[in-house]
Amino acid sequence: MSPLVLLTYYCLLISAASIAGGMIPGWVRLTHQRMEVAVSFVAGVMLGVGMLHMLPHAIEEGVVGLSGPEVGLSAHTIMLWVLAGMLVMFFVERFFCFHHHDVESDAQDNSCHGHDNNHGHDHNHRESHDHGHDITWGGAAIGLTLHSVFAGVALAASVAHGHGELPLAGLGTFLVIILHKPFDSMTISMLMARGGWPRGWRHLVNGLFSLTIPLGVLLVQFGIGQATSHVSSNAGQSNSLLAIALAFSAGIFLCIALSDLLPELQFHHHDRVKLSVALLLGLSLAYVAGRFEELAHHHMPANQDATHMSSKAD
Repeated sequence: MSPLVLLTYYCLLISAASIAGGMIPGWVRLTHQRMEVAVSFVAGVMLGVGMLHMLPHAIEEGVVGLSGPEVGLSAHTIMLWVLAGMLVMFFVERFFCFHHHDVESDAQDNSCHGHDNNHGHDHNHRESHDHGHDITWGGAAIGLTLHSVFAGVALAASVAHGHGELPLAGLGTFLVIILHKPFDSMTISMLMARGGWPRGWRHLVNGLFSLTIPLGVLLVQFGIGQATSHVSSNAGQSNSLLAIALAFSAGIFLCIALSDLLPELQFHHHDRVKLSVALLLGLSLAYVAGRFEELAHHHMPANQDATHMSSKAD
């Protein structure tokens, strides 16, 4: 299966999940506990994919997979791009305050954190966060759009890395996005509903938002994809671009996962066991997805594997 066909299938499924996520608040009544457990699980998957899939693949493409040090990237450079991804997402979250996954009943507090004011501390939570700014659906939409475009870049880079080796290249990244995307759509829909926007407008914005992942994919296809189609003399350049995209994406995923997980340490003492189990299950799923990709590679037909090895040698 060509990478373009695989990416098309991935994007269609992700878009459908995104649209469904925006409609969930109208279908079922969500609870704070269920939402937090689900967020912990997805954050675990994202953390695992970023650290166990993307970062090793970036090192492989940039350092290990090249014929000589003069055309490769150092491990230090790879980590600088990971840090760049973390900082970009950190500042997107800081200035757009978009990463808000909570149920509508808990969202009435207009602070960025969306938690109850009293958490058993010696001070009032609202007073300790006077610097927080109100969440608006427009600001959330801008931040989540940037986040989704970066996720599309991550998906396309993961597929480009595994193409020719894995029948389901980029499976781990796909799982992260399809699990996380509904939460983002839900955030925009709930904020629009709170702002009094009619259902039709909410569905329209939700539909447009579902197209942001394909946009990120197209950016890579016309960037790294064009570089990898050049002659073998440009192989070092194309591998370096792919390594940068994977390292940057690893930093993005790491920042998003930690922004979901770290608040649990301060604000969710009441569900520590459930949230910890959900996190470990998410990490386990990320690990299993990686092992599944390796298993699929080992069971490739001999002629297909030989063809791929020949193309690598060229």
